[in-house]
Amino acid sequence: MTPTLVACSHGTSSAAGRAAITELVDRVRAVLPDTEVLEAFVDVQSPYVADVLAACAPTRPAVVVPLLLSTGYHTQVDIARAVAAHAGHAVAAPALGPHELLAEVLHSRLDDVGLSPADAVVLAAAGSSDPAAETDVRAMADHLAARLGTRVDVGFAAGAGPRIDRTVAAARAHGADRVVVASYVLAPGHFADVIARAGGDVATSPLAPDERVAALIAERFAAACARFGAVSPAGGILSRG
Repeated sequence: MTPTLVACSHGTSSAAGRAAITELVDRVRAVLPDTEVLEAFVDVQSPYVADVLAACAPTRPAVVVPLLLSTGYHTQVDIARAVAAHAGHAVAAPALGPHELLAEVLHSRLDDVGLSPADAVVLAAAGSSDPAAETDVRAMADHLAARLGTRVDVGFAAGAGPRIDRTVAAARAHGADRVVVASYVLAPGHFADVIARAGGDVATSPLAPDERVAALIAERFAAACARFGAVSPAGGILSRG
């Protein structure tokens, strides 16, 4: 039996953010037409991931794929606890990033705002109190820098690590005429707004919805199915990264 894919995002009060995540999940359904795909959340919106897993278990195995870009409290605690309550019937995939497909999407968003070789680039993430999140974001910056062939600095809207506005100011102090902020968030909402107001000359749009992010979610699901000893969905899944 192919497990149910539980697409678990943070949750947001932003109507635009909710629409972007719902469209992303619909794109995952298009990639995996023979797989049941359910939405779940860790905060703000319902149903919560624990409730979705409780409805699935024990009759249907489930794989939780975090629609979260980095390791952090929500993956290590909220999702991990929900999955542990259904050991043997549920497993969790890792966070989406870092991954080369996300670097592709970021590169596309930077092209959309006319990135030039003279621009400084700041990868701007929501941030977390978990040091693993900063590690993941810096690894993502390395992926993006390799694609762009230029330096990519990092800033955070909250949590540990340098704040976005300070990273932007440092880039200007080093002589950058234009600082482009690459928004490393999935959807519109609070953190996307913070990033847009952080002092860059221009900020890119969030990553979702995008078919490459949907493909990455499907890839994470397939890998977790293999760990689960379950039937893996066939076809249409990229394996880069």
